[in-house]
Amino acid sequence: MFVMTIDQRGSTGDRDRVPDFIAALARLGPTGFERSVGDEVQGVVPDAAHVVDIALFALRTGHWYVGIGVGTVELDAGASPREGAGTGFVAARKAVEQAKAAGSQVPLSVVPGTMGREARNRADKDGGAGMGTRECANAEAVLRLLGRIVQERTEAQWRVVDALHRHGAGRHGTQKQVAAELGITEQSVSRTVLRSGWQEEWAARPAAEMLLDFARLRVGGNPAGTGASGEGI
Repeated sequence: MFVMTIDQRGSTGDRDRVPDFIAALARLGPTGFERSVGDEVQGVVPDAAHVVDIALFALRTGHWYVGIGVGTVELDAGASPREGAGTGFVAARKAVEQAKAAGSQVPLSVVPGTMGREARNRADKDGGAGMGTRECANAEAVLRLLGRIVQERTEAQWRVVDALHRHGAGRHGTQKQVAAELGITEQSVSRTVLRSGWQEEWAARPAAEMLLDFARLRVGGNPAGTGASGEGI
């Protein structure tokens, strides 16, 4: 299971962006994100693909630190994330703090939750690394590369990229439809696709999802879509 803790950057000199951010996350798909404290939001996300969607959306704006915790979640169906417990929540807290310390790097971190004696014994066999540490680091690296792509896009590039996404990525004739919608040439759309890294982003997203799922399996968190009691989140 994945827990995401996302904190607003530079909140002391900026407006409160949390309400608009939560509303925008709801448009991405079903979420249970809530304000946790101050200008921070938290949610439990069962699906790795949705974690990638949320992380890249947050990084796109440049206003958020993104922490992803991988571990167990103890939360009744329909309950607030503030009522949750488990290693995933602890890991998400550590992850967002690491994201804040990322300096000039993309402000995102993925951290595994610890699982007690069994995990420590297995970690000893892995040469001292905590369970899932390597797998989380690999997922973090790919997500940061994707984050760099989305952060460096211009507004003009986002107009084209968003239109492509609305029309359905990869469909025949999509670029022609987007050109007509935006009132630009098909050649302009093609150049923008090349410069924006749009194709590279969508080719790499499945790799990020796979690595997150691998980290979840390695750490031993709840299976996707279940809570501590096996009920859907």
